[in-house]
Amino acid sequence: MAETTVAEVMAELAALEDPKARAVNEKHGDDHGVNLSKLRALAKRLKTQQELARRLWGTADTAARLLATLICRPKAFERDELDVMLREARTPKVHDWLVNYVVKKNPHAEELRLVWSADPDPVVASAGWALTIERVAKKPEGLDLAGLLDVIEAEMKDAPDRLQWAMNHCLAQIGIEHAEHRARAIDIGERLEVLKDYPTPPNCTSPFAPTWINEMVRRQHDK
Repeated sequence: MAETTVAEVMAELAALEDPKARAVNEKHGDDHGVNLSKLRALAKRLKTQQELARRLWGTADTAARLLATLICRPKAFERDELDVMLREARTPKVHDWLVNYVVKKNPHAEELRLVWSADPDPVVASAGWALTIERVAKKPEGLDLAGLLDVIEAEMKDAPDRLQWAMNHCLAQIGIEHAEHRARAIDIGERLEVLKDYPTPPNCTSPFAPTWINEMVRRQHDK
């Protein structure tokens, strides 16, 4: 099979461009018009191609970068390479997919978690918190949960949107997963009132941490 070129992939992505999808995506800060189901179908056809993924990322095109996160080999990236990529990820969806589909599966994830959490750029810091949420849920050994709650209590109220959202998710995750910290997590959420009035569709759980924690704990008990 001949190697797929960047030009061929970019032509396919251009053919998938849909003005309606672009209008919806742009409301969320994502400048592309490719339906994500179609993007995933293209990724499935291309299979894993690490070099192509690197070249697609290099185009700086949002749809191409999303595709790159789906066809890359997550463990193949060096730590510094991922650090540069995260700082280059201009749009929310590229940032999220890079963290969730690539960084979380990379052997340098823990080092990057520590570096990014302390970064002065709130978008970079939010990636560090996203990796912390993953550890709170799956591998909490060695984490200072009380210390994380201290930071959330001191900084979440005034944090910029993406960072605030990530800290709030971490607060809820600690409350859901760790009964010994639950009362304090709920108390912090109630006092700070972050996302208290967030418009939540019916049948969805509110992102307001006390509501979120209580709902998830109730579901665990109902099982």
